[in-house]
Formats: sequence, C-alpha cells, structure tokens
Amino acid sequence: MKKRRKVEIHPDEILLDSSNLPEFNTDQMEGRIERPLRRGSFAAVGAILALMCVGLVFRAGQLQIAKGAEYAKQALENKLSETPIFADRGVIVDRTGAPLAWNERESVGQEFAKRTYASYTGLAHAVGYVKSPAKDSAGYYYRDYFIGMDGAEKAYDVSLGGHNGLRLTETDARGAVVSQAQVDPPKAGEKLVLSLDAAVTEGLYKALARVAAGSHYQGAAGVVMDVRTGELLALTSYPDYPQQAMTDGNSAAIKAINANPYRPFLDRATDGLYAPGSIVKPIVAAAALDEGVIDEHKQILSTGSISIPNPYDPEKPTVFKDWKAHGWVDMRDAIAVSSDVYFYEVGGGFQNQLGLGIAKLDEYYKMFGFGTDPGLLGFTSAQGNIPTPEWKAENFPDDPAWRVGNTYHTAIGQYGTLVSPLQAVRAAAALANDGTLLTPSLVASSTPQGTKLGVSSYALRVAREGMRQSVTSGIAQAINFSFVRVAAKTGTAQVGMKNEHQNAWMIGFWPSEAPRYAFAVVLEKAPAGTLTGGSAVMAEFLQFLNTAAPQYLSAD
Repeated sequence: MKKRRKVEIHPDEILLDSSNLPEFNTDQMEGRIERPLRRGSFAAVGAILALMCVGLVFRAGQLQIAKGAEYAKQALENKLSETPIFADRGVIVDRTGAPLAWNERESVGQEFAKRTYASYTGLAHAVGYVKSPAKDSAGYYYRDYFIGMDGAEKAYDVSLGGHNGLRLTETDARGAVVSQAQVDPPKAGEKLVLSLDAAVTEGLYKALARVAAGSHYQGAAGVVMDVRTGELLALTSYPDYPQQAMTDGNSAAIKAINANPYRPFLDRATDGLYAPGSIVKPIVAAAALDEGVIDEHKQILSTGSISIPNPYDPEKPTVFKDWKAHGWVDMRDAIAVSSDVYFYEVGGGFQNQLGLGIAKLDEYYKMFGFGTDPGLLGFTSAQGNIPTPEWKAENFPDDPAWRVGNTYHTAIGQYGTLVSPLQAVRAAAALANDGTLLTPSLVASSTPQGTKLGVSSYALRVAREGMRQSVTSGIAQAINFSFVRVAAKTGTAQVGMKNEHQNAWMIGFWPSEAPRYAFAVVLEKAPAGTLTGGSAVMAEFLQFLNTAAPQYLSAD
C-alpha cells in the first residue's frame, strides 16, 4: 500500500464562518465536510450483483437448456394449437342391411366415436376389428386415426377411414381460449355393404361349432359362394374371437384368446391348410375324361386294395388299400361311393388301365385353383401345396425318388396336398358353373372376375352327376333332403405321424340341376376313426336355411 500523503489543511477548511452558517442548506450537504465511501460498501454491493448474475444465468439455463423444448412448445401452444376433428368411420352392413359395425358417442365432448360391433357369432374374421386413436403420456395424439386390423376393416381401411378435419385454437398465456376456427371439416368414411348374410353366416358357424365341439375337432371353417358372381354369402372360422374386446383393448379377454390352444386368431377359412382327401375326386374324374384316360362307363373292380410288385422283394408287394371293397364301379359310382382303388388307377395307372400321372394331376389341380392365391381382396390367403417330384426331392432328400405310390396318394388328396376352404369352394363352384374359376369377393360384384377353364362341359357334367349320386345313394345321403337337391363330395384325410388324427371335409353345390351356391366345410383334427364329419355340419346348416332363409335354396 502506498503511504498516505500529508496534505496541508487550511484554516478555512476547519473554521467555518459562524456568521454564514445559517445560510447553508444542510440537507444539500452544505457546510459539511465530504467523506469517502468505505471499501466494505463496494464489496457488499459487488457480492449482491454477483449473486444476481448467477441467478440470472441459472434461470436462463433452466429456461433455454434444461426445459427449453418443453417451454418452447408450451409457449407456442399458448398462442395457437391444432387439434384433429375426428371423422366418423364408415359403417359396415351385410347384404340385407343389417348393421355389423358402426359408431357410438357415449358422452358429450367425446373426441371420437367408439367403434361398435354387432353381437353375431362367427363374423369376427370376416368383419374384423380396429385400433382406436391413441395419445401419449402428455396427452397428445401420436395416432389420430383408426387402423383396420382384420377382415373387411383391414381390407377396406382406406375407404372406411374417411378424412379427419382440423381445428385451430388460440389461447392466452393463462390457457384461456381466445378463439377457435374450423379450417378443414371432417369427411366421414364410406358405407361398406358386404355380400355376406350375417344370419346365414352365424347359422353356418353354429353348425360347425356344435359338430366340432361334440366330436372333439380342434377347429372348423366354412364358406358359401355364389357360383355366378364369386360373392361370398358366408365366410366363417371356428373358434372366433370377440371383436369388441379387441377394439376396446380388454387385456383380460386378449390374454385369454392368446392362451387358447385352438388359435382363435387363425382364419381357417382363408389361411387354414388341410389335406383335402377325397374331395379332389370329382376333379380327377373330370381330368381323366378330358384326357381320354378312361371312359365314363368303364368299370374298375375294387376288392378293397391293389398291390404293386416289389422288384427288390417279390414276397413283399406294396399294398394300397381302399376304405372298403366296392366291387365293380364306373366313374359316377366311384365318385358316389368314393372308391380309392378307382382313383388310384385313373390317377397313377395299374396293369392295363392308363393313369393321368403326376404332371397332369398337378396341371388340373392348379387349373381348379389349388396351390394359388384365391385372390380375396385384402386377405392374406394361404396358397397351399401340390406334391410333385421336384417338391419331394426338395423336402425328402433322403428319399427323393418319385414313386407310383406317391401318385396314387396324390390322386386321392393325400400325401403333401394342402388346400384351404376358400380354394376348395372355388373348385366346387367351377364344377358347378361349367368351368369358370371365380375370384371370391366380400362385396357385391357387378362385374364378376373369373377364368374359363379348359375342361369340357361333358367331363364336368359327369363329375356333377357323380356328386349328385353321392347324395341320393352314396356316402353323402345325410343331406338328401326333399326341400333342396344338393350335389356333394365328402373327404376324410389322415393326419399325424401315425395317422392318429383326421380332417373331415364336404364340398358341393345346390340346386344340383341349376347350381346357385357352392359350399366347402372342413373340420380340423379329431381322433382317427371319428364318424361325424362334414355331412353332419351341412345337414344342420341346410335345415337351418330351410327354416330361416329359404330364399337361398331356390335357383332364382
């Protein structure tokens, strides 16, 4: 520190003229000696200013860095915000106008209408369900639209969904609404009219469910198709699931569905694949006639089996069994009684009888829609499989050689043959309508889509007559009713490593003389030897139609 300088103090700085004192304004510091501020005062003021700066810096960091995005969004929304005006989803009705899916507003101020479904059973897979709009934890919509999750709701999601509107809301700093304006009005979704009859579909579902549950089948499915247009009158899969619980997000119900070993979410009508068994026999018969392999009147003897010599061990021939000995049968008889021996021979040949061979079987199966996507709009339909030598070589590398026995089994719908009920009903419709393979439709088809098959009307007529004979005097007599003339073919396919289970089929059409509707039903995986099958389902269903919807049984 520098030494203090000694300064001379003049007398006039000490001695005040007492005579002038009254003239001084003491409030203005006149007549007083000025004193310098203390250093402590400067330190105190500096400390206060420093604390203020630190506080300002901290607050600025909190506003701009720690919560900058949140405050910026809040500040923006305090001025102007956009909110969706939810469009009502299009209603879904059946062909009679019965509502299947619609919208309900449960309270005033509800932002969007609740999607509600009819209480019919058996329509879940065909109609489907939706996921509703959803908000995040902050209350903002991260999805401001419905999503169709299955069936028609998914297939026609765009047209059903409509277009949301938009509302602008201006608020002040306190959150009070200053003004609102609708800048884009909502546009409701389009109404969807399905080709299905809900009551008929429910009737078919109940018949499937009763037979399946009573005979220990694990699942079932059924389809009814208009043979002129491809419109689906019924499309159902058992077991189904509760649409309302799925849309509402009922966690307990969803958990129970997922725990069900019979897979309620599987649409067996479109995506279930099953060995068709004997329902392929009318197709094989038509192919054999068309290719000149056999005459419709030629008879083949079924003693209950045929034997193929074993070139490596003559004492051990390979035996291919029929399900019973049928005696002498021609083509119509063979279809009616479902003779395996007859179709072994016309399919793969035996002794002096020529056979189609696996290449022709493959060609005709594909011609009738097996092994291909049926084309139902918006549905992921399984394509199935037709066994061929190439398929066997790929899937059985330890035994790749194709043998005549493989052809025999393919000719009766076994081995690696897999089809869906939707494929089966297309094949039945093509037999019924004289050779047009239709594209199935879930809505009215003003312009039916289909492909004309290269099969003669003569061959198809004989196949139809054999199917009608099956009902009048063959193995499908359970559906021989006076109120409707049906033509049909049953099928039973062995499944499992030891053939311990079976699937049961029936396909056909009515009225037999002027077909209007084709059908296919399948029952999945019951114990082998179960006697109840597709005939029981169709007997109950046709009786239901005769009572509840007889208009569908006529040719008009």
